Amino acid sequence: MNLKPSRQHRTVTRPSTVRLRPLWLEKKRSQAGRAQKQTWRSKSNTSIVTLELADNCIMEEGTLSLVQMLQENYYLQDLNISNNDLGLKGASTISEFLQRNTSSLLNLQLSGNNFKDEAAELFCQAFSANYRIKTLDLSHNEFSDKGGEHLGQMLALNIGLQSLDLSWNHFHTRGAVALCNGLRANVTLQKLDLSMNGFGNEGATALGEVLRLNNSLVYIDISSNDISNEGVIKISKGLEFNESLKVLKLFLNPVSMDGATLLILSIKRNPKSKMEEIDISNVLVSEQFVKILDGVCAIHPQLDVTYKAVQGFSAKKELLLWTNPMKLIQSYADQHQITVIDFFKSLNPNGRMMMSVGDFRKAMIQQDKVPMNPYQVRELIKKLAEKTGMVNFSCWCLGGALRIMKPGGIKNCGLCYGSIKTAKFSPDDFNVSLA
Repeated sequence: MNLKPSRQHRTVTRPSTVRLRPLWLEKKRSQAGRAQKQTWRSKSNTSIVTLELADNCIMEEGTLSLVQMLQENYYLQDLNISNNDLGLKGASTISEFLQRNTSSLLNLQLSGNNFKDEAAELFCQAFSANYRIKTLDLSHNEFSDKGGEHLGQMLALNIGLQSLDLSWNHFHTRGAVALCNGLRANVTLQKLDLSMNGFGNEGATALGEVLRLNNSLVYIDISSNDISNEGVIKISKGLEFNESLKVLKLFLNPVSMDGATLLILSIKRNPKSKMEEIDISNVLVSEQFVKILDGVCAIHPQLDVTYKAVQGFSAKKELLLWTNPMKLIQSYADQHQITVIDFFKSLNPNGRMMMSVGDFRKAMIQQDKVPMNPYQVRELIKKLAEKTGMVNFSCWCLGGALRIMKPGGIKNCGLCYGSIKTAKFSPDDFNVSLA
């Protein structure tokens, strides 16, 4: 079979980023060789802070060259070497390097590298000593319960990690309990993704105890972990005492409306709860649940609960009950002869142009200038929120009108230097003519 010549494009997405993307692979060893050449070029480069090497068949040989480069480059902060089949030897090389604590790396992506439990033991040794790495992605690997025990020990000893992705592995009860034991001692981790594993109700029980004691976690994803109402009861008890968690994702678990009700009532019973988002978007609820949720949101207006639908109430019918939120704001601004940005600024007590999603949601629910229901506020946030979890309205409006070249295109509001990517509006969101 004739293949096109093996080649690889070096694309610079911005001055500080290099991405190596294979287009046609003729021989795997040629990829490792090219990766080796590229790493040596990067040794003395002071402008590259992000290096994307995902899906390049680097394997064990390329890992050695990569680490040699990292030992001499003190500027690289983000490294993605996911999907490179690094295996146990690659894990060993990386572990030895990380234990030296000499690198400037902050974010490390190691997803999909065929790491098994032996590799988890090596990473335990590395991250028990390494305090520089802040974000670690170990998703889509082959860790099982034994690996969970090693990684749980790592969590108990690590004092640097702020974000950890362990989704799409093979943790079940024993591994889940071990991970949770580590979390009970951890004081720095803020974001944890454990989705697509097998925690079950016993794992949920252990997690509920973590939530009762932990004051650092703000985001937990335990979607698709075979957690039923029995496990949700334990999680809910933990939420009654938790003062830090803002996002809880429980999508694709066998939870009924009764379990969902327990969840939101636990937030109601906790006056210090900071919960902003609960995802139970596979759960069908009743109108009675919605009334209970309204009562909870009256106490915690920053809370948004995503569920599948209300029984006997079609989504299409639901959408017809409310007006486009941006049109409401534009109409209010026109009536009071102010700009839309003036309206947004009035929501922030300190007058700044940025707010967290939770604070923005709370402000929109509590303000009475443009009354909105939770569905409208959710739609507004979808349009305005950034990936950072912040709402930034400093460059969206000018004189009450937004100049849009085309949906998803480029706009220049005149309040910033140059053009920026537009927010996710369509021309129909505003009664303005196209620029």
